[in-house]
Amino acid sequence: MKQSLQLKMGQQLTMTPQLQQAIRLLQLSTLDLQQEIQEALDSNPMLEVEEPHEGDASNSNDATNTTSTQERESEPEPTATTADGEDSGEWNESIPDELPVDTSWDDIYQSAPTSSGPAHDGEETDYDSRYGTTDSLYDHLIWQLNLTPMSDRDQVLALALIDAIEPSGMLSVRLEELHADLQRQIEDLEFDELLAVQRRLQQFDPCGVASQDLSECLLVQLQQFDPATPHLAAAKLIVEHHLPLLGSRDYRQLMRRAKLKEAELRDTIALIQSLNPRPGDEIASGDVEYVVPDVFVEKRDGRWLVELNPDIAPRLRINANYASMVRRADSSADNTFLKDNLQEARWFLKSLQSRNETLLKVATCIVEKQRGFMEYGAEAMKPLVLHDVAEVVEMHESTISRVTTQKYMHTPQGIFELKYFFSSHVNTDSGGECSSTAIRAIIKKLVAAEIPHKPLSDSKITAMLAEQGIQVARRTIAKYRESMGIPPSNERKTLAP
Repeated sequence: MKQSLQLKMGQQLTMTPQLQQAIRLLQLSTLDLQQEIQEALDSNPMLEVEEPHEGDASNSNDATNTTSTQERESEPEPTATTADGEDSGEWNESIPDELPVDTSWDDIYQSAPTSSGPAHDGEETDYDSRYGTTDSLYDHLIWQLNLTPMSDRDQVLALALIDAIEPSGMLSVRLEELHADLQRQIEDLEFDELLAVQRRLQQFDPCGVASQDLSECLLVQLQQFDPATPHLAAAKLIVEHHLPLLGSRDYRQLMRRAKLKEAELRDTIALIQSLNPRPGDEIASGDVEYVVPDVFVEKRDGRWLVELNPDIAPRLRINANYASMVRRADSSADNTFLKDNLQEARWFLKSLQSRNETLLKVATCIVEKQRGFMEYGAEAMKPLVLHDVAEVVEMHESTISRVTTQKYMHTPQGIFELKYFFSSHVNTDSGGECSSTAIRAIIKKLVAAEIPHKPLSDSKITAMLAEQGIQVARRTIAKYRESMGIPPSNERKTLAP
């Protein structure tokens, strides 16, 4: 073999660290973005929050925050500025605009360690974290068990039962199986002992926990009612023996077997519906997640205006005092540290600006396409796909997908995720197109206006849509109905008033 040296020229697409950071910020939700900004503030001394002053206009290093669907103003790209608003030419000239490709932050610049200290005195505390409860159903039952006088033997049985309770409040295993397992640990354990402990747990809060099935759970709750409650005996009879007939809405059979008249059965069903089939959900734990809109849309003087939410992220700027300490020809460790953090801060601000500009462009395009929705609601939604928006804003579909994920828009019709405005289409008799979201809204409206004791079947809804010129198959109606959580017609049927 002979060694040789060859020179080849070629082109390939690569992602610079600046582009990687911009893409990562673009796909972050509002809460994740706030956390990312806070981490940047904690780790980079060059970044600081720009405190608003009274009377100041709403301006920052971010992109233009407001745009109209009829006119847009173009502004030059802002650069990192000092507190006085003047560029620091001394350190601005010595830092390159781009990093070499195929590199990362750590390859070129040092990162300061992230510090997370305790909250400052007097700082507002989150209400949910201070007053909210994080106890699970298990903890709630254990707390009550510790307050209940029981023998040591019954305590062991109660703990075994509580361990077998699902988050819904039901037992995950049959009592017979649990009894067989406990017999290996407790000598001479009788089934009645386990049954007696279960009866005591069922009286805990919430009432009906530790039940084996729905019938038993509802019966336990009915036992808590005053014996003089009207239709209580009929409700116990139906729950204990005829619950499947009630689930299938076979009211004729229920009236015959329970020996009730139609009015009596209606009142009995109302009593049963007041019970909780999943008692454990009352103690369901979990952090509350709030939806913070990224974009506000409102109509002013006949024009639809789109503006970014100014409260989703603090306004940042370069700290002028630290920036002035950067010396061009100094290669000391301290000066290198300042240069590294200054460049990282500049790129972070540019990435935030790029995120806001892209989000505003996409939101404005969506509002232009869906003006009918803004005016009249979901029934006026038009078909829209990612490619339609990508063509208008001259971006790739993957970028549009990142922008619309976990981003929310506040409209006169409510708060919706940006992805909500994208839907497939169905052809109409007139040759036009109808959005699948609009069809879902029409189905929901028809079901809400139906006669309760004569609900609309999927075939009937298909025929009613056909009268409006919308050709949809019956199976498509069933799919849309199930996606909205609407039960079939036989399960929506109620007794006539």
